[in-house]
Formats: sequence, C-alpha cells, structure tokens
Amino acid sequence: MAPVTPDLSTARRLVVKVGSALVVDRETGALRRDWLLGLIADVAALRARGTDVVLVSSGSIALGRSLLGLGSDALPLERAQAAAAAGQIRLARAYEEALQPHGLVAAQVLLTLEDSADRRRYLNARATLGTLLSLGVVPIVNENDTVATDEIRFGDNDRLAAQIAVTVGADQLVLLSDVDGLYTANPQSDPAARHLPIIDRLTPEILAMAGDPISGLSKGGMRTKLMAARTAMGAGCALAIARGDDLHPLEALRNGARATWFLPQTDPQAARKAWIAAMKPQGALRIDAGAAQALSTGRSLLPAGVVVVSGAFGRGDPVTIEGPDGDPLGTGLVRYTAEEARSIAGRHSNEIPGILGYSGRAALIHRDDMVL
Repeated sequence: MAPVTPDLSTARRLVVKVGSALVVDRETGALRRDWLLGLIADVAALRARGTDVVLVSSGSIALGRSLLGLGSDALPLERAQAAAAAGQIRLARAYEEALQPHGLVAAQVLLTLEDSADRRRYLNARATLGTLLSLGVVPIVNENDTVATDEIRFGDNDRLAAQIAVTVGADQLVLLSDVDGLYTANPQSDPAARHLPIIDRLTPEILAMAGDPISGLSKGGMRTKLMAARTAMGAGCALAIARGDDLHPLEALRNGARATWFLPQTDPQAARKAWIAAMKPQGALRIDAGAAQALSTGRSLLPAGVVVVSGAFGRGDPVTIEGPDGDPLGTGLVRYTAEEARSIAGRHSNEIPGILGYSGRAALIHRDDMVL
C-alpha cells in the first residue's frame, strides 16, 4: 500500500518552525507583519480545532541587526548576541500582538543545546512547555542566542524544532522555509530535479541529496532539515518541509500545498517509553499497594505512596519502581534527588514546601515519565 500523507487537521500537538527569511524582510530588515498575521490566523484556526501549537521562531538576530545598524555582513559572536538581545524583544512583542486579537496568550521560551543535553533541565523545560500548552498558551520558542556560544548552540532552528517536538511529544512538525520540500537535486541548478512528496526511510541516498542554504538570512540548509527529520521520525513525529511564503502557510499545507512529508517510525508515546525503559536505573523507589494500584490505572507516583528510597540519584535520573514485595514494576524519571525523596517519602504533596523549604512538584514521578 502507498504511504498515507499526514493530515494537518488531525494533529494532536503541532510544532511549527518559522525561518528568519519568512519573518524578516531581507532587503529592509523589517518585520513582515502581514505575513505574521496570516500565520497566526492559521494557528488560531488550529487551536480552535483543539490542536496544541508550539512555534519555534527564528528572526531575533535578523531584527536586531536592523535595530542596531549592524549591516548584512557576518557578525562576530558578541555582536550576534547583542543583536539577538535587541531583536528578541521586538520578535516576542510581534507574536504577542498578533495572537491577542484571537484571544490567545503568547509565552516566550529561550533554550540552549545544554537544556536538552542535561536531563534535569530537559525535564524542567518539558514540564514548563506541557503546563503552558495545558493552559491554552502558544509558546514561542527560540534559541537563547544572547548566551549560546558555538560550543553549545543548536546552530539552527530546524534541529531546535525537532528537539522541541520530541520534548513536548508532538505528533507533527512543520518546517516552514523558502523551499517546498526535498528534491533529488538542487532545482535551481538542475531542471531534471524531482520533488519527493513522501519519505518513509532516511537512506544514504536520501541523505546525499542535501544541499547548502539558499537564503541569505536563514542558517539551516537541507542538511539540517534532514537531521531534524531523523530526530522527529525516530520519536514518532511526522515532519513536513514546506514553503512558508504564502500568507496562510499552514492553511495552504492543510489544503494540499506541495511539501515533503517524512513519516514517523512509531508514535511519540511509544518512542518516549522505549527511551526511558532503555536507561540504567540509579536507584529504586518501593511503593505500597495503594500506589501500585494507582499506577496501574495511569496515575503519577506521589510521595505518599513511597515506603523505601534506595540508591544515590539526582533529579531527572532513572529509578526502578518496586512493588510492595520488592519486585520491579517499571522505570521512571524522578523529579527529586535521593535525599529529597527520602525526606518526603510517605508524606502528602501539600507537605513538601514545609519539609524541603520550597514548592516542588506534586508528583515524585509523573505518569508521562514512567514505563511499567
């Protein structure tokens, strides 16, 4: 059977990456406000259908260049960081003003590569983004260019968008760019180049088709998009590379505009569970019968159900969940250190601030962070 093209209308959780060349006019360095309003109208329509939407937007450095009069030449790191600091304010405000008439709230989230590489910070980012989405907010994510250096930066927002899709458990990711998908060769120089509408496997031949960036503003070329596709597909997320210069780019994609779809190898929840199950536990939490029953019905593990804490582990580390008789029930990523877990074991969540001196998370292990 031929592969089925994903339908944007059925997305449960969608991440949309917006390239600099779409947000900023490359000639004037000004914000493309009419285009942004069209994009946000599409986002509002998706939200009205019940789809969670996260926007990963480039553009802060490009806007900051214009504001600070830095010209179009390559910038040294410190000037790029200064441009990002100035431009990020304008970019965030533009999204806020565009979302407001639709009754939607914007939230700015700035991340670096370290935030995904460090498990504790990754879990914190995941919890924050999940809470924002549960509240109906539209997070606007960007790389924290004001502090990121060449050693820790994502380097492009294609890879960042894929990492965000994994973090929030998205089932679809759209990379809006100045190309309408993957071709067998560069269509600007090879008239025989063929467009590839669906990719279900990243073969060496597919990877070899990547070229260099076309736009003068965007840093990500096709190679970074294929790296993003590899990440998304392995995490159960379908990814589309589509042109974004239509005034309603997401509506155009939903109506069948040309794009390349990379099909997922599994579903997001199964991929995350497999990732957790493969980790080596750093300790164990033995729970009582009531907690074991709660977990079997899909609940999170609360401190009140824990009777024994063993091992030395930090926040975000994997631990074994043991039943009342000591038999392993599963593995989970714990939200407290071993010392903190021992202090709050057997206690109710509302007692945590008095014991630890700060308001922690209610669950010791959230249901999304465990596999039984």
